[in-house]
This record gives sequence, structure tokens and C-alpha cells, in this order.
Amino acid sequence: MQNTVEEGKTIAIVSHLSIIGTIIAIVMNNDKKNTFATFHIRQTLGIFLLFFALGYPVGLFDDWMISSSLYIFIFILWAYSFVSALQGQMNLIPLLGSFFQKFFKNII
Repeated sequence: MQNTVEEGKTIAIVSHLSIIGTIIAIVMNNDKKNTFATFHIRQTLGIFLLFFALGYPVGLFDDWMISSSLYIFIFILWAYSFVSALQGQMNLIPLLGSFFQKFFKNII
């Protein structure tokens, strides 16, 4: 298991950089299918898509408190996942982690 973590750590970190980084990580992980990298790609893809899906409706409120709470929520999820990847752990993000793993299982 430790060998798998070390091999997939770079890909997992790249997936956290942006949505473009997530796409690059998917391509990088396409050949080897490292389980650690796949886990973190699913988490970050879910975080970024959640941000895009909620960003527009929240933006319609035109209130800085509502918008700020979305940014803080997404940042906390992202930071939790990023620190988990840096430490070589496969921790599900709170609330939505298991959903992201199930939802993106057939895609990634």
C-alpha cells in the first residue's frame, strides 16, 4: 500500500491545483490506474464541479455573506483533501466524499 501511495502522490497533488490540474491528473493516471491518485482525483473533481454548480445560483443572491460562505466552504473541503494527499492518506472529505467516490467510480 505504501508503494502505491508514493507512486500516486504526485498525481494526487496535481489534481488539487485547479480544474485543469484535475484533467491533467486524469490523463496522467490513465495508464497505471493508481488507487491513491484515483481516490484524490475523484475528490477534487467533485469539489470543483460542486463549486461550479453552486457558484451561479449563489451569485444570483448578490450578497457577499452568502458568496463568502460558499467560498469558505469549498476552500475548507479543498484544503482538507489537499492536506490528506500531502500526508499520503485517503480521507473522505466531510459530507460529500463518499458520494463523490460512488458518483465518479465509472468515470475515473
